[in-house]
Amino acid sequence: MDRLVQAGSGNEGIPPTNRPRRPCDACRKRKSRCELNDGDSTCVLCRFHRQACTFNENPLPRKRRKAGTPEEPEDSSLWQHRDSESSQYSGSKARPPSRPSQGERKSSHASIRQHAVIEDYAKLKGPSLLKKTLGLQNHRHSRYVGQSSLFDHQFLRLDAFDDKNEAAAGPATIRKISDDDTFLLIPDEGTQNHEDEIKDLDAIELLVAPHGQALIHLYFRIVHPSYPVLHKHVYLEKYRRTHREFSPPLLAAVYILALNWWEYSSELALLAKPDLPRLEKLALKSMSDVIHRPKLSTIQAGLLLLQRPEGDSWALTTQLVGLGQDLGLHLDCSRWRIPSWEKGLRKRLAWALFMQDKWGSLVHGRPSHIFPVEWKVKEVTENDFPEKAADEDDEEGSTEVENGRVLFCEMIALSQILTLILSEFHTLQAAEEVRIHSKEGARWVLDKAKPIQLRLKEWFARLPESLKMENVKMMKLSSTGYLHLAYYATEITLHRSIVRSLLYEQNSSLIGICRSAAHARLTSAMDFVKSLRPEHLQSFWYSASKYNFALIGTFVSLLWATAPTKEEADICRKKLDEYRWTLRLSSKSADFLDRAIAMLTASTLQFVKAIPEKPTQEDLAQGVLPQTIGETEMASLADDEESYLEEQTPGGDLASPLQEEIMPDYEWFDFASPEGGFQIEAMGTEGFASIGQFEGMEGEL
Repeated sequence: MDRLVQAGSGNEGIPPTNRPRRPCDACRKRKSRCELNDGDSTCVLCRFHRQACTFNENPLPRKRRKAGTPEEPEDSSLWQHRDSESSQYSGSKARPPSRPSQGERKSSHASIRQHAVIEDYAKLKGPSLLKKTLGLQNHRHSRYVGQSSLFDHQFLRLDAFDDKNEAAAGPATIRKISDDDTFLLIPDEGTQNHEDEIKDLDAIELLVAPHGQALIHLYFRIVHPSYPVLHKHVYLEKYRRTHREFSPPLLAAVYILALNWWEYSSELALLAKPDLPRLEKLALKSMSDVIHRPKLSTIQAGLLLLQRPEGDSWALTTQLVGLGQDLGLHLDCSRWRIPSWEKGLRKRLAWALFMQDKWGSLVHGRPSHIFPVEWKVKEVTENDFPEKAADEDDEEGSTEVENGRVLFCEMIALSQILTLILSEFHTLQAAEEVRIHSKEGARWVLDKAKPIQLRLKEWFARLPESLKMENVKMMKLSSTGYLHLAYYATEITLHRSIVRSLLYEQNSSLIGICRSAAHARLTSAMDFVKSLRPEHLQSFWYSASKYNFALIGTFVSLLWATAPTKEEADICRKKLDEYRWTLRLSSKSADFLDRAIAMLTASTLQFVKAIPEKPTQEDLAQGVLPQTIGETEMASLADDEESYLEEQTPGGDLASPLQEEIMPDYEWFDFASPEGGFQIEAMGTEGFASIGQFEGMEGEL
């Protein structure tokens, strides 16, 4: 008999027996078991869906079925509107314990299920999405067999596999999932702390009991649409049976993120929150265990833990990239013999890892771990997202499913552009090339930046109307803000390299053009932050967003430090104060902005105090020059460039085509704000000179 574990005691309770009764209209349509708690007039599922529990329709004849057989069809297209999965308990005649009233919760112990865990999904009775899974098996984990492994690919081509495409390999099993790709399936038993897994899962569930179902509902309402790294129906199918089917850190991570929107549940808003620090401690402890038996759930858990307000970790990101390669996430799975839902999940997880690696590389200033030569993942398509508009939750404060899908795809595309910036300007080799070409001033950097800026312009211009900042539906949250913020951060990252290169530029007109473009982007970014509405601020924000908010302030500080005149420096100082004030005001609607403010303060406060006094425009007119690079360093740069040219030029010809005094074509280097027109002024060493009025041209720089 199934048992219940009670929080705060070691006692075991016996669940109440079922009372035979007619199912309500909604449960009959769903073909779901209708559960009515003692003293309630509304069944569990109707309460879950916030709908009327009626008995108006005549009962229909039904066929008998074997006990324990899941009632849901295998075809995922028939799983629509099945949020009820999270409240159903397949394989057990016991119904879930009655939810106590708010007053009773304070004095009574919560209970959790203690069901036996399924050993092999392939042996499940009845339909299940998990029967042929590769990456989410219970008690076994998979590792990709690489080109240079001891399992030579010529051996693996031999006819040694059974009708399931499997062959024994000691305690493990080899599974061939395509003509060219093979995995080892290894028992979890014997891996680090595997014997503690059930205990960890029970401890996590007890911490949130009896609110687990409500928190899962919150997660899929608000987080999942904009960051679809889970398969909703697979997750709910598992939870319907028992929380013990999950990877402990994944179960905890879903609860941890959902707790950020506790007040968005009418059921939870007035109750005390679970102990978040203890939940996080269990999540991180169990995460360090499951990396020794990696599954897709390990990647999911790690990615979600990285989205916590304080969760950013480059060490965890690099671990996840390595584990993803273990699981074959860097490969094209389109021809693999695995369920179609898992192919879509693998592609979404692969690109989520790609984004985490690239944005983590930017945030932490570290080398990326994903390279084009080792990346064969196909682009995501609409078919890779199982949830459609019909699955959207109508409850106020939810996130739009269709918008979330498009947002995720556009964030992938933007991350690919960021990858170009990182490879062109932020690798060790790129940094050395920039230093070598410093004597040429900004021209070499601008030539490298041109195709990237044009690609950014094209990306912004083709953003669908649904992702415009002003497109917010009534009583819906919108995560569009994190995408637009990432766009401004990408632009600013490119302009930081350009502004730095001006240190050695002698052409005042070119300096003015570049600094004007930088100020235009800064103004657009600051206006964007000011325009954020509560619907944006209280939605899900991607992990890099804290850094991206702080980066705008850092860019103001860079323009201040490099300003050629006192007048421009004063403008920058005022902008920095204004931006800090904007963040403080916005942080009242978004707690994670406190972290952005702290990051900005730590990275700039002490250093802006050391910025030297700048000459006024009047001083410049009288011949007083701003501080510039020293002669010794300039001579060193010249020697470096000469040495570099000797290495790169056959026959010893030291002539550099970029050393000629020819102004490049900067038509691509325009100044229009993506949100509207902007008055541009050149801010060179000779003061402010009007360049002209540029009308709003969407997506241009």
